[in-house]
Amino acid sequence: MRFRQHAAITVAAVIMVLSGLSLATWAPYLLGLLVIPLAVAIWSWRSGTDADAEGLTVRAAVGSRRVAWSDVGAIATDPRGRVSARLTSGSVLRLPAVTAGDLPRLVGASGQDLQPGQ
Repeated sequence: MRFRQHAAITVAAVIMVLSGLSLATWAPYLLGLLVIPLAVAIWSWRSGTDADAEGLTVRAAVGSRRVAWSDVGAIATDPRGRVSARLTSGSVLRLPAVTAGDLPRLVGASGQDLQPGQ
């Protein structure tokens, strides 16, 4: 199961890069500003969470981390609907692109049932 950022973020960032390129043709000193929408495009295209029967892979703009389900103590949501995995080591790992509404699919990817209150 793959969870990714909404494609509209990537499209908007690419449009900003193209707009910035046209602006930079008459004002070359503005070329440095293209780094910001380019970074947003890379982040939105790459970041997210992959879940399978073995565990979770959390992807950031520049790297990833693999966590086995046996290392996940709990999955929790915050008031804004974001989802985090509480690891058995005591640390908390935010799951990018996963919302509270995605919890049944996330837990289903592990091969287990969703059990409220645990």
